[in-house]
Amino acid sequence: MFYKLQFLYPTRLTMGALRAFPYIALLIWTLPLLLFSSGESSLMAHDEGLYAWRSRLMIETGDWIHPWTTPHHKTPGPYWLIASFYTLFGMSEASGRLPSMIAGVLSVLLVYEIGKILIGKKLAWLAAAILSVEFLWLQYCRLGTPDVPVIFLVLLAIWSFLKAELHPKYRFAWCALAGLSFGLGFLIRSFMIFVPIIALLPYLIWNHRRHRHLANPMLYIGFVVGLIPTFVWLWLTWLRYGNDSFAQLINFVLKLGSGERAHNGLEFYFWNLPVKAFPWFFFSLIGLVLVIRRPIPRHQLILVGYPLVLFAELSFFSTRLSHYSLFLYPFIALLAAVGLNWLSAKQINSKWTASLQSTKIQNGLRPAALTKLPSYSPPHLPTAPNPQGVGAPSSPPPSSFPRNLSYGFGILGVLLLVAGIVAFVWGDAQVDKYAIVALVSGVSWLILPLVWISRYQLGKKFLTSRYWLAGWLVPVWISLAAAGSSGFLGDYNPDVKAFIQQPAIAQILHSSPINFVDIGGKSDVLLKFYTPHHGKRVKQVSELPASSYAWVPVKKMTNSVQPYRVLGSIEDVILIQILSKY
Repeated sequence: MFYKLQFLYPTRLTMGALRAFPYIALLIWTLPLLLFSSGESSLMAHDEGLYAWRSRLMIETGDWIHPWTTPHHKTPGPYWLIASFYTLFGMSEASGRLPSMIAGVLSVLLVYEIGKILIGKKLAWLAAAILSVEFLWLQYCRLGTPDVPVIFLVLLAIWSFLKAELHPKYRFAWCALAGLSFGLGFLIRSFMIFVPIIALLPYLIWNHRRHRHLANPMLYIGFVVGLIPTFVWLWLTWLRYGNDSFAQLINFVLKLGSGERAHNGLEFYFWNLPVKAFPWFFFSLIGLVLVIRRPIPRHQLILVGYPLVLFAELSFFSTRLSHYSLFLYPFIALLAAVGLNWLSAKQINSKWTASLQSTKIQNGLRPAALTKLPSYSPPHLPTAPNPQGVGAPSSPPPSSFPRNLSYGFGILGVLLLVAGIVAFVWGDAQVDKYAIVALVSGVSWLILPLVWISRYQLGKKFLTSRYWLAGWLVPVWISLAAAGSSGFLGDYNPDVKAFIQQPAIAQILHSSPINFVDIGGKSDVLLKFYTPHHGKRVKQVSELPASSYAWVPVKKMTNSVQPYRVLGSIEDVILIQILSKY
């Protein structure tokens, strides 16, 4: 046995070091998921492509205030952020996505800091680890959009409020940081920043007698300071366009609130959140019930009130989109940590205690020492009682729910494994990458039932509830790593990228300006960014001179009398050269 202990000593030492430095452990857990790729990347249309093109336009025109010919409907914060990274690291998909990646990592660390205050250190680490493997969150951490940066600012404000309560001596500085975060949030996301601010009002108003944040003048001073870049931008655009610069910002919000998009009704988030945050959303419901039944002192209106009010706001707002719900994902992770911990620490450990007690009592040993099992319950959270008592000669399992979950996800793993094998054998090259992800995900989900069987059927005593928790986290991590390595998280339009990289096409694109003939839609968004030299934007092919090149929708050429030569096609757009009539 000693040689085994010596072999495991370096591993145990490493794990101990990681527990001592939770930030390092979280970085080791999170960063690979942000970096795994297939080696190729391409933009997602529409949002990411629009932000990438507008940021590029600022650099090419040298106008960082308003490079457009008409007043713009959004504040320039995300364009400035992406354009700055283009300037530092070159113009590419990777540099445009770096701000979101950095904000995503910082958000994970902030969730850990917020969780330490709300639910305890161990559950805070679990919550941060869960946030890293929420699918939609990870996807937007790898997209060049303003969603994750503005969530980082909101989390920074919440953390500042909590720190102001814990350290009243520095409450002016902490409240100033909270106000500054909200002010910069307006620069990044315009009026959308008021959605989380309104969700925080129950905490700010009802607990005002305790923390008195709203009476702190530094909160408002910080907010005004954060708004200074926006004020400067608005003043410069007002000099150019007058009152239309203000009207566009307001009209855009009114337009979003005036009707549904894609027929996403009031029930949209009730099904979209469980799908996009699977399986953590269901554990968050368990955590929500636990925290409501036994409230956390002082901060119940943050852990429970904030996400519930935010969910109501998003549901009643007419435009309902998946990425709007990203504000909820950090708190889904916090509540999921509570629920998952309760299942593992109370239900699983109590079952293991009962089986050990029964065995030891039959052998004539005292059971008192057997109750000293690891405790994973955070302060202020409910515990599950032992229905039989400590000294009972036998005890049935308190609940079969964790066991059924383990076996249920094992069945899911088998189904994914079979689907992957079938797709890999009978599919084509396009299906192969789906098959690989299904195979990897299917195999990884078998970890969970194997941990359960090894512990309760084979009697492997070292498999504590920590291993059962890992049985949830590790399969999701492996699945997302496989998705990133296969290009699902980063290479969204490989056909467009492959087309423009063809030697003949690339030579034309880099040597001549390319005109755009009324394309519109997804293709227009992508081709604007990937075309190195832009020509004119016209409505008809007849407006173009001979020997020029143009991107043209296929439908525009059906009745054209202008002679042309087709150089290539991608989706519903062709690249043509205009020929002389003579």
